[in-house]
Amino acid sequence: MRRVCLTLPTHRACPGTIAAVAEEAAYGAREFGAEVHLLILDSSAPADLAAHRAAVAALPPAPGVVVHHLDEDRQRAFLREVLAAAGLATADRLLDLLLPDAVSYGACTNRAFLLAEALGCASVHRRDSDSRYQLLDGAPVFPIHHELATLGRRAADLAGTVGRSRLDPGCADRTVVLAGASFIGELSVDVAEIRALDPEVYREVVGLSVPDGYPELWRRNLIDEAFRGAGTTPFTTDLSTLTLVSPTRVDMCNVALGREVYGRVPLPPATDTIGTDYFLLHLVRAARLPGVLHNRHIVNYHTDERRSDDGFLAYQLRFAKYLLATAHLDAVYAGLAAAGDALLDPAGRVGPAAVAALVRDSTRIDPAGNEVRLDVLERCYRSLGGRYATAAELFAGRRARLIADARADMADFALLVDVWGALTAHAKGTAVNRPTGPRLPSVTP
Repeated sequence: MRRVCLTLPTHRACPGTIAAVAEEAAYGAREFGAEVHLLILDSSAPADLAAHRAAVAALPPAPGVVVHHLDEDRQRAFLREVLAAAGLATADRLLDLLLPDAVSYGACTNRAFLLAEALGCASVHRRDSDSRYQLLDGAPVFPIHHELATLGRRAADLAGTVGRSRLDPGCADRTVVLAGASFIGELSVDVAEIRALDPEVYREVVGLSVPDGYPELWRRNLIDEAFRGAGTTPFTTDLSTLTLVSPTRVDMCNVALGREVYGRVPLPPATDTIGTDYFLLHLVRAARLPGVLHNRHIVNYHTDERRSDDGFLAYQLRFAKYLLATAHLDAVYAGLAAAGDALLDPAGRVGPAAVAALVRDSTRIDPAGNEVRLDVLERCYRSLGGRYATAAELFAGRRARLIADARADMADFALLVDVWGALTAHAKGTAVNRPTGPRLPSVTP
């Protein structure tokens, strides 16, 4: 029986999401005969954590589903055991990168990867707490349907399973390692208000996320399409495509990856930086590994916390750090694309050493480009006034640190790539605390 990990990282109240994702886990086990490990990684405040424990306790038993609800103390204990077994000299630093005292989209998913290894899972399926499922005739539209139907299979064997193929025949013998879709609803990044206030400022700010060198027409199109996901058209019928999946067509609230990828390379552990958790999507495409793009899009919405003054400033700081991170990440992505098939070893697996080298090289880029990015961002935000002018002052006061952090984050990422193989090897067999759901007989992965 195949084991898979359906994970929900959260740092906010989401009892309803827990119940909904548990229903998806039950669907996956029922329809595909998989053993689905529902892994809730909880970094919430005490009151929300208690509400989540109650929500988990109230979940109805579901055949084939095992629920694990781990607060940060339980996650930290697991990580310490893995690090001790690996015997790495940098264990304390690595613990900080894997479980930082700040929001990190990459770090929470890296923890899910290691826990999935411990549980003997073949894939990780990620959802987010600020999203929900679409409905069709009153029933939820679960992305896990396409994920379990295709992941881990040889691309050439998917005829009749996917609606169409756009895959290079030269990749047909490779394993499908990615299945994903996007979202409908509100923009994934909080920039809609900027567009409403001043469309020209919006184009200038969002343009900072577009790599240099694109023709102007392409650049305008990328800006127009940025952060919009799949728009607003609701789901009516399935459409799936076997292809080299573009990272711009997938959202990290709606993605599944095979351990052939995340068992080899982690995500950047940068804190308070949106977008860095998309790294593996770029790696999969560059290495010409097959994926399935489908249309079971999740509904994105913005929480009330993100709309508060404090939440606004925190999010705009994460957005600014993302724009600075792109200077380094775009250099890595260009290197990955140039390497192509050379990223794979003779067995067709991603080579971590090549990835680490490119990441380390990116720390040597000229910081002048990020100086210019911050100049543009500060000027644009000041022109908008109000809370944006306050954010501009925040950026100005932290200018040197923000630029230095963008470089240091990549150095930390290179360190993590270097040791990831040892961490995943020692995660296997490491005990995960007793799940809160029904235990199943042991199954050899």
